[in-house]
Amino acid sequence: MFDRKTREFNALLPVRPQLDGMTLSPVRAITYKAADGTMIPGYLTLPPNGAAKNLPSIVMPHGGPGARDEWGFDWLAQYYAHQGYAVLQPNFRGSTGYGDAWFQKNGSQSWRTAVGDVNDAGRYLSSSGIAAPGKLGVVGWSYGGYAALQSAVLDPDLFKAIVAIAPVTDLNMVREEARFYSNFPQVSAMIGNGAHVREGSPLQNAAQIKAPVLLIHGDKDDNVGVAESRAMAGKLRGAGKKVDNIEYVGLDHQLDDAAARTELLNKSDAFLKAAFAGR
Repeated sequence: MFDRKTREFNALLPVRPQLDGMTLSPVRAITYKAADGTMIPGYLTLPPNGAAKNLPSIVMPHGGPGARDEWGFDWLAQYYAHQGYAVLQPNFRGSTGYGDAWFQKNGSQSWRTAVGDVNDAGRYLSSSGIAAPGKLGVVGWSYGGYAALQSAVLDPDLFKAIVAIAPVTDLNMVREEARFYSNFPQVSAMIGNGAHVREGSPLQNAAQIKAPVLLIHGDKDDNVGVAESRAMAGKLRGAGKKVDNIEYVGLDHQLDDAAARTELLNKSDAFLKAAFAGR
C-alpha cells in the first residue's frame, strides 16, 4: 500500500510472512547438454551460504507434463536448498512454452526424450562437480513423480534416491481413471497406444529400479488416484526393492495442508540423507 504522506510502499497482505528476514537461496537460469547435443534450459537453486560444489543434489522435474518451470520462488526448491542441497529444475523436452518441436508428442508418448533430459540433468550436476559423488537424488510431483520413477527404469544406476509425490505410475491407469469423465478422449489421445504405454510405465518395469523409493500421496487425489502409488509400492515390494509409502487421509493432489507439507519436507529430507549415507 502507498502512503502519500511518507511516499513509501508498505506490504499489506504478505503471502509468506514466515519468510520475513530470511535469506532465500539464489536461483540461476542455466542450460545443460542432453545426450543428443540439445541444450536444455533449467533453473539451478543453490544453498544460501554460497556453496556451489560437492553438494548433495536433487533433480526436480516439474508436473504436467503440459507445464514448465519458471524463474521465481519455489517452496520445494527453497526448502531443499536451505538443507544444503543443489536443486536443478529442468524444462525437459515435453515442457510447454518452447513450441511444438520442443513439446514433441508430449511427455507420455515421447517419454524417452523427456525422461532422458531429466537424467541428463543429473549427469550435468555430477560432471560439473556440483553434485557430490553418490549424493544425487530425484524428486518429483505428479508427472514429475512419474519422471522420477521412470528415470530409474531408463538408467537404474544414476540416482541414489527417488521421491515421488502423487505420481503417475502407469500410463494406462491414467487413461482408465479418466474413462467416465468428459475429458476421456483428450486423456486417451495424450497417452496414445503402442509399446510405449507399457515400456513407459514405472509400474510395469518396477524390477529395473535399484534406488530406494519414497512414495507420498493423498487418498482423495482426483488428479492421480492413490491406487497408482499403492500399486507401485506393491510391485516394488514384490520385486524385493526398498520402498516407503506415505498416505495422507482426506488430502487431494496438492496436499494443501501445513502439517502434511511440513512432514513431507522433513521426511523426504531424512529419506534422501539416509539413502545418500547408504542406510
